[in-house]
Amino acid sequence: MATHARGPWGGMACPLGAHYLPLPSDDAPDLQDLLQEFGLRRRVAGRWEYDERYLCHSPQERVFFQGEWQDGLLPLRAVGAGTLAQYRSFAALVQRARRAEPWPLPAWRAPRSAFKQALAARTFADYLQENGFDDAHLLWYLDYCCRDDYGAGARTVSAWAGLHYFASRHGFQAGEPGEDDPQSHPEGLLTWPEGNAWLTRRLALPLGERLQSGRVLLRLEQKKHGVEADVWHVATQSVERWQAERAVLALPVPIVARVLESAPDFVHAVARNIQHAPWLVANLQIAHALNDRRGAAPSWDNVLYGSAANAPGLGYVDAMHQSLQRVPGATVLTYYRALGDVPGGALQGRRWLEQASWAAWRDAIVAELAQAHPDLPSKLTRLEITRYGHAMAIPLPNAYGPTAQLPGVAGRVQFAHSDWAGYSVFEEAFAQGHAAGQRLRT
Repeated sequence: MATHARGPWGGMACPLGAHYLPLPSDDAPDLQDLLQEFGLRRRVAGRWEYDERYLCHSPQERVFFQGEWQDGLLPLRAVGAGTLAQYRSFAALVQRARRAEPWPLPAWRAPRSAFKQALAARTFADYLQENGFDDAHLLWYLDYCCRDDYGAGARTVSAWAGLHYFASRHGFQAGEPGEDDPQSHPEGLLTWPEGNAWLTRRLALPLGERLQSGRVLLRLEQKKHGVEADVWHVATQSVERWQAERAVLALPVPIVARVLESAPDFVHAVARNIQHAPWLVANLQIAHALNDRRGAAPSWDNVLYGSAANAPGLGYVDAMHQSLQRVPGATVLTYYRALGDVPGGALQGRRWLEQASWAAWRDAIVAELAQAHPDLPSKLTRLEITRYGHAMAIPLPNAYGPTAQLPGVAGRVQFAHSDWAGYSVFEEAFAQGHAAGQRLRT
C-alpha cells in the first residue's frame, strides 16, 4: 500500500495508507539494522530498546461488540463456552504449525515445504472448515485479519496466508475473560501520526537532489553496455531519456511486464497470475473528542464487529493517539476499507471504487462509524477519500508467492517489489529492495 501522508490538518498529520510496522524479529536482520540507522532502536546495557516515542502507546486496539467496547480485537466477553473452545483449538493449531515449520518474515527465507505448498493450494476458509472451525466470532476475526493484511478475506486468500499472518509474528492468543490475556497486550508496533510515510521520508532523505520525482516510466530497454529508459516528466509534459549501467525496477509486476522491453517469460507468468486488491482510505477531521460508549478506553486501532452489510470497513486509527495531551480534543480518524473480495471480485471492487461518488462514500462511512459514535456527524468538519485501484497483491491459492524465492536478475535489470512475495507488507518490500541493492554491489 501507499505510505505517504496527508496533512497536517490543523497541525495534525494523518496517513493515506499503511500506518504501522511490527517490531521485526531476528529473521529480518537487515530491517533491524535499518531501524537502528534511523535511531528507532539502540543497545542499552546489552539489550535492544526501541524509542518509546514511536512505540504504539497503550491501549493499542479495541473492538465494538454488542453495544460496548472490548480490549483487543477478538471478542471475549459475552461469548459462549463453545466460542472460547474454538479460540483455544485454533491457538493450538497455530502453535503446532509454528513448531513444525519456520515462518519467517520475509517469507522467502523459509524453504518450500510440502506442508506449505498444500496450504497454498486452497483457501483459508476451506482449510478452517476442514479442521472443524465454524464459530461465527472466530471466523469473523480471522476474516478481518485477512482483509486487513491482504485486502481480501478468508474465502479468497490461501490457507498459507491465513496461517502465516499468525505464525510469522505473534501466534494466536485466546485468553479467558478476566485473565491477563496476551490478546489485550499485543506485540510491539512502531507507528507515527503520518503512518509509514515517516519511513518513506527517512529512506529518501540521503538521496537529496538525486531523488527525481514527478516522473513516469514509459519504457526500459537493455542495451549492449547499459539500460535506456524513456520517462514522462509531468511538470514539463515532455519525454526524457535516461541511461545507466544497470537498473532496479521496484514496480508492481504487471507494470514491469508492460514497460520492460523483451521482459522474461517468468515476469509475464507472474503478471498474468497476480491479482491486486482495491483499497479505500478516508480521513475524517473531528472538531471535538467523540462521546464514547461504555467499555474499553479509546485506542489507537478501533474496529467495529459486524457483517459486511453493517460493518464492511476495517475500523479507524486515531492520528492523535501518540500525543501526550491530557485532555482529548480535535483529531483525525483514518478509516480503511478493503475491496478485494466484494461480490464480483477485485474488478468489481475497482469499478465501485471509481464510480461511487464522494457523497456516497461519505454517507456510508459516517453511517458505519456512527453505530459506535452517534455524535460523529455533528463533530465532523472535513472528510477526504483516497482511492487505490491496485493497492496490494492478494495471496490467492495456487498463485505465485508464499514461499517464492527472490526473482533475481534479468540481464542488467534487478527486480524489487512486494509483488514478488505474493503479498504486501513492509518487511517483504524492504527485503526485496535490500537484496537488489546488495546484488548491485557485487
